[in-house]
Amino acid sequence: MKTKIIILSIILAFSSSLFAQDILNQYLETAAKNNPALKAKFNEYNASLEKVPQVGALPDPTLTFGYFAMPVETKNGPQNLKVSYTQMFPWFGTLNSKEDIFVSAAKSKYEDFEDAKSKLFFDVKSTYYDLYYIKKGIDITLENITILETFKRLALIKIEAGTASGVDELRVELELNDLENTLALLKDKWFVNTVKFNNLLNVDNNSDIQIPETLWIDDIKFSRQAIIDSLTQNNHQLKSLDFMKESFAHSEHLGKKQGTPNIIVGVDYTSIGKSGVSPDAGKDALLFKVGITIPLYRKKYSAMVNEAQIQQQVVEDKKQNQVNVLETLFEKVYSEYADANRRITLYEKQSELAKRAIKLLENEYANNGKNFEEILRMERKVLKYSIDLEKARADKQASIAFINYLMGM
Repeated sequence: MKTKIIILSIILAFSSSLFAQDILNQYLETAAKNNPALKAKFNEYNASLEKVPQVGALPDPTLTFGYFAMPVETKNGPQNLKVSYTQMFPWFGTLNSKEDIFVSAAKSKYEDFEDAKSKLFFDVKSTYYDLYYIKKGIDITLENITILETFKRLALIKIEAGTASGVDELRVELELNDLENTLALLKDKWFVNTVKFNNLLNVDNNSDIQIPETLWIDDIKFSRQAIIDSLTQNNHQLKSLDFMKESFAHSEHLGKKQGTPNIIVGVDYTSIGKSGVSPDAGKDALLFKVGITIPLYRKKYSAMVNEAQIQQQVVEDKKQNQVNVLETLFEKVYSEYADANRRITLYEKQSELAKRAIKLLENEYANNGKNFEEILRMERKVLKYSIDLEKARADKQASIAFINYLMGM
């Protein structure tokens, strides 16, 4: 029968954990839809996409109209007016190079958006874990206040019976005052963090936040080396730098293309009067023309190529520095994750031992009125271990959330 109860308890705890994680996922979806900073990043990406058709289009054609105030006489007759249409075509591949520059730049902006989303998700999760810790702190403190009220009544009974000192009541009062102050501080922290959480979701500050009774105990799902490999390959900041470097590579290619001629195609139409003496008098003239631009001033094109090459090296150096920063951050957070695991194990043991000690001390006090101060001291330890245990659980999940952010998840 006991085995069935234990199995049922495990199933219920697991179901509760899944439900709590589902609630957090709903909060993440709300943040992704509503957060104004994230919307701004996405609109920056959309705006960068609009650059592509701008640079990929041909230059506007030129249409000119000329009227001879004093007609120019020719043997075919006087020239009355002239209409000219000209279109310039960049050298083959130039427009594609321009498009490639801004396509890569847009991809870099998209990775910036993805990084902002991952950072937002981490902020939502870490604030949620802080709220869990604060709520559990409030619950545990209230529970300890109730226990101390019981101790106070017990002390009064012992004092009236003459088996305890009146100091015992004062000691309980001192402990209660400390707990009331702690409770007020925790409530202030709860209010501040609920405002922060709801602002991340961009919802009303008075919106209710559902907090689980017990935080889930997820562990990191990847090996240390797998995390480092994923960090260097999938981190959105690094991918953004990769696309930025790619954009400068296309700029280098464009610089070389800019040093090639542009092709000019046009047509001129001239209106001619009928007063000429030639057999073709009065016939309008049509002129087709083809030309090229001559890129004589080579320094500026060489400078464009050199600038793009230098910018690529700048981005490469930034990326290497960012890899070093991210690896340092990972090692720091991974140590915090390991520390949180150790603290969870420690405080679970310490809480159990402190509770057993209190039971023994309570029996002694009930029998002979001794060790009341020791009961209060041990009760403080139980309170501390219980709150520290919940802090360790919250810190562990926050560490996992930050590692996922570094991995671009």
